[in-house]
Amino acid sequence: MPTWLLFSFGSAVFAALVAIFGKIGIQGMSSTLAATVRSFIMSGVLLVAAIAFGTFRNVKWGSFAGREWLFLFLSGLAGALSWLCYFLALKTGSAIKVSTIDRMSLIFVVVLAALFLGETFNWKTGVGAVIMVVGAVLITLK
Repeated sequence: MPTWLLFSFGSAVFAALVAIFGKIGIQGMSSTLAATVRSFIMSGVLLVAAIAFGTFRNVKWGSFAGREWLFLFLSGLAGALSWLCYFLALKTGSAIKVSTIDRMSLIFVVVLAALFLGETFNWKTGVGAVIMVVGAVLITLK
């Protein structure tokens, strides 16, 4: 199994746990505070991982271009806004429905990756995207 596939499945499992644990944990606090607490915990875990993997050993911070910093900043901003919206929705919505709509981000990735990254968009990708949209609609309907 390719490494990327293994990590992708890990990401999916942990994302599912975010919904379950988040829905349970958010009961007694505001969604904004819950997202903030989550971000601190994530930062700590990522810092420990970066140190453990030796990520900082040979980094030359000045060697990164302004464009790289800009897009990392925009990625962080988009991630923070995503978490904020996710926890606001999770506070009052069903974990299943909120997570289903949240995973519709794949449809946006397919379109944006084709437009801005030149990634392949073919009939199989289109059919898969349509099936995902239909599935999301079926799951979220009453």
